[in-house]
Amino acid sequence: MNKEGSIKNISPFFTWHNISTVLSVTFLAFLLWLFVKSEDEYNINSDIPIEIRNLPSSFVLNEEVPKIAKVRIRGQGRSLFKAFLLKRFFPEFKLVLDLERISEEYNFVLNEYFDRYPQKVVIPPSFDISFIEVVHPSSIRINLDEYKEKEVYVKSNIYVKPKLGYVLVGKPLIKPEYINITGARNLVENINYVATDYDSILDVEKNINTFFPLNPPNGQVLEYSHKKIIYKQNIQEISERIISEIPIKVLNQDTQMRIFASPQTVSLTVVGGEEFISNLEPSMIEAIVDFNNWSESKQFYEIKIKTPDDVLDWMDLSPMNIELVVTLKNN
Repeated sequence: MNKEGSIKNISPFFTWHNISTVLSVTFLAFLLWLFVKSEDEYNINSDIPIEIRNLPSSFVLNEEVPKIAKVRIRGQGRSLFKAFLLKRFFPEFKLVLDLERISEEYNFVLNEYFDRYPQKVVIPPSFDISFIEVVHPSSIRINLDEYKEKEVYVKSNIYVKPKLGYVLVGKPLIKPEYINITGARNLVENINYVATDYDSILDVEKNINTFFPLNPPNGQVLEYSHKKIIYKQNIQEISERIISEIPIKVLNQDTQMRIFASPQTVSLTVVGGEEFISNLEPSMIEAIVDFNNWSESKQFYEIKIKTPDDVLDWMDLSPMNIELVVTLKNN
């Protein structure tokens, strides 16, 4: 093995993985030390869930409320160690804000509130720890509004770029097209649609059939009837096809005259998705001549072509110009 190869095979000792492991072991060692020193009491900060209870009927939260509070608790080392390990498995471990007596708006100063209602601090007795105070946040503002439900359409923010030689055919299909949103009246009334997160799908050559999440905007207390949407998009390989016998339409005809196009049909080559253009009928393409441009001294007239949206291009129109044969109608 050469020197260069040996250097490449040496892994650095101080990697993020190693640092993380050392920190985890150190922290566990600290907790074990607390466990050993179980007869001593300590004050530590800990996160505890906040539960909103007794929301008034027909009202909803108008603003997001913190889900976690940082509190200071006291207990022996053994008890604190037990609480640290097991609190996530005890739904009873929480702070309760009771909204039963409030109207539309109220500011809870947390330490004053829990001093007045200590039973709202719910800690399982088996933990053998005591609550001291809330460290953060110091207060929580509750803002209520009437409940409202509304149906809105779903807007896609998905960008799709097909692989070279392929094309998107048709508009994307989104299911469901409409969902119900519920929330505070003053918020819901101003929402006309919900949108997917911005995302992209690149270099695709096959039809897309996938899911995307629907998430309320940050800071808005809303509920969606659907948490995700189905997104479908047709992808086809680009191809060409000659289409013949396309009828010529004469616009703005004079009712006093008989007007004939000569010839009465044209042909051209279309470019688009292979499956899409294979199903194109001549009647789906418009070859138009405007009679307002007619003059007795003019023999040939330009043809204007209109194709369906999913036709990428057209070429080789034949013939490029036609004649208009005009005669007066007999009375």
